[in-house]
Parts: sequence; structure tokens; C-alpha cells
Amino acid sequence: MNFAINKAQLRYNSSMTYLAILGRQPKISLAELEAKFSKVHQVSPELAEFENSIEPNIDRLGGSLKLAVKLENSALDFLRQLPEGKITLGVSDYSKGASKRSAQSEALKLKKILTRHGRSVRVLENKSSILSTATSHHNQIGAKKNRIELVKFGSTWYHVVGVQNITAYAKRDQARPARDAKVGMLPPKLAQILINLCGDLPARTCILDPFCGTGVVLQEAARMGYQVYGTDLNPRMVEYTGKNLKWAKIKDFKVELGDATNYQWQPPIGAIVCEAYLGPPMSAPPIDIKLKEVKQQGQTLIKTFLKNLSSQIASNTPVVLAIPAWRRTDGSYARLNLLDEIKKMGYNSGKYKNLSHEDMIYYREGQIVAREIIVLRKI
Repeated sequence: MNFAINKAQLRYNSSMTYLAILGRQPKISLAELEAKFSKVHQVSPELAEFENSIEPNIDRLGGSLKLAVKLENSALDFLRQLPEGKITLGVSDYSKGASKRSAQSEALKLKKILTRHGRSVRVLENKSSILSTATSHHNQIGAKKNRIELVKFGSTWYHVVGVQNITAYAKRDQARPARDAKVGMLPPKLAQILINLCGDLPARTCILDPFCGTGVVLQEAARMGYQVYGTDLNPRMVEYTGKNLKWAKIKDFKVELGDATNYQWQPPIGAIVCEAYLGPPMSAPPIDIKLKEVKQQGQTLIKTFLKNLSSQIASNTPVVLAIPAWRRTDGSYARLNLLDEIKKMGYNSGKYKNLSHEDMIYYREGQIVAREIIVLRKI
């Protein structure tokens, strides 16, 4: 981060406690944190604490809206140590029973004391008990000195050090020159989550996307410093991926025409991250006959792909898949139910501390076809 506070003055320990404000689907955000950090603990539906020795880069975390670090001293002591100049201050209060009024009151109390000691303070207006990601981002919280957001949870205070750059995400998603709604629009945030679910990968690891589509996974992986390798059986998708990666100023990539069910990829491959074919778009929950048909097609595709892949990768190689799931009329999701057969194909499925496999459904409101996320390791 470019935040200009002298952290030595704040007397942080070598292992610091961070707070993540989780994204729209907090369980999936939590899984991403578990894959990357130690001692992850969900403290509320929207918040999770974790420990890390260095400040994480929020630009590499698709599932966290904001990151904050726990204050050892009081909020007032923290603010008093800020460099000279005007302070922009906002307070987000996640405490039980918090309201717009209580959050604003906390900010105004701090302003009153600081003003009394000669500091100039502008308080950001709350529309609820918390500041929206858009408000924090547009006020450059965590990016400029003296632009401060404090997070309160019970009696504990945190200082926001990073806010999701929603402007950059929107550009990478919407301004890409080659797009095709018929093959699905994988959000860059979700692509980052899928990559992070691989765990800690060495720098320059080669990440393969065997269903590369328009290249979103490869785009995000390259931005995170990995080598990227994609294949797709549709020549148009191979062309689109190339256009999009060049638009994103990514020079080092490999994209080839190939069917994931029988293709022989070029080694070395350090991780596999992909969204498989999600099947036909649907405007209403499918009837049983139609659902049985599309499930059978999906199962055949994924199982054939995994069997083909198994002989080509080393033991312990991570494989992260987004596969289709379908919303039923009762709000539940029909799945491909592949996990029972995974071990027979030479893979183990990932385990989570704070959630279960059933939590790993990524969906958008009103959509019938969702994505089930599966994390595997080659045995």
C-alpha cells in the first residue's frame, strides 16, 4: 500500500491481526482467506480476522471489500499520531445494534477532541452504520495519508489499510475488447478468488486454464505475477483471449486451440484454474427432464477432463474448478455431485475450517445457472 503512516510508531507486532470486510458472498470470501492466511476466524457474518506478518495487498483478494489492521492503542491515540495536515475521517460500526447515528456520533466525538487540539478534521457522512466500499474508494481511504476509516466492532477498533478498487475491476470487466455473453462472463473478482484458492504458489508458477473462454482467469493470473497458459476448443475464444490479453498489456502468455477432454498440454503446469462450460443459459428453473439432461452432459465433460488431466500433472498440484449448479424453485441448488467420485479419478477434495462444500456456490441474484467451486489436489 502507499499509505504514509510510520507503522513503527504504532508498535505493531511482527504478526499482525487483520480484519477483512467480506464480499457479497462471505463464505466464498472466507474460503479465499483460509487458502492464503493463518488463524482465520469469522467474527461475524460480514467480518473475518486473520494473522499475517506483512500487510496483504487487497488488489490481489477478490473476495474482500476492505482490509483493516487491529489497533493496539485507542482510536484517538492512533489519530493523534497522524502526520500534520487535514484529516478526512469516517467510521464504520459493525457492533451489534449499531446505526447510522451511532457511527456518526463516534466520528464526531473523535473530531471534537482532535479539533480542540488544533487539528482540522472532515467527517465523512454515513448513510448507514458502515461506509460503503464506493464511498471509501472514492475518498481514497488507505491510499493517501490522513484519509482515514476506522472500523469498530464491539470494543475493538481497526484502521482500514486497503479498499477494493471497484473502478479498476469495472474497467477490466467491461472495457475488454472481446466479449461474448453466450459463453458466460466470469467476473475478475471471482477469477482472483479461484486463483487464490490454489493456496501459496511460487512466483512465476504456470497456471493453466483449459477452458479459457475470453481469458479472464489468464488476465488476472498474469496481473498477479504468474505465467499463463490457456486452451479452448473454440477458435473464436482463442482469438478473443489473445485480443483481451494484449489489451491488458500482458505480453508473456500462451494460448492454443485444444479440447480439454483429450488435449496434451505442454509442461510444466503448476496449477489449474478454470470455469468449465456452464451449459445453456436459463431464464427459469429447469424441469426435471431437462435438468437430468444438462447434469449428465456436465458430469461427462468434467469427469473426462479430470481423467485426461490426471496423468499430466504432478502429485499435489492444485485444481480449482467453477462448474455449473442450477437454482431450483425452492431456492436450493442442484449440483453435479462429483465429489464422491473424485478420489477414484486421482484427486482429493479440499477441506475448510469455517465452512463446508455446500457453501461454495457463487451466484447472482435472479440468475438460474450458478457456479459451484471445487478445490482439488492431485493425489
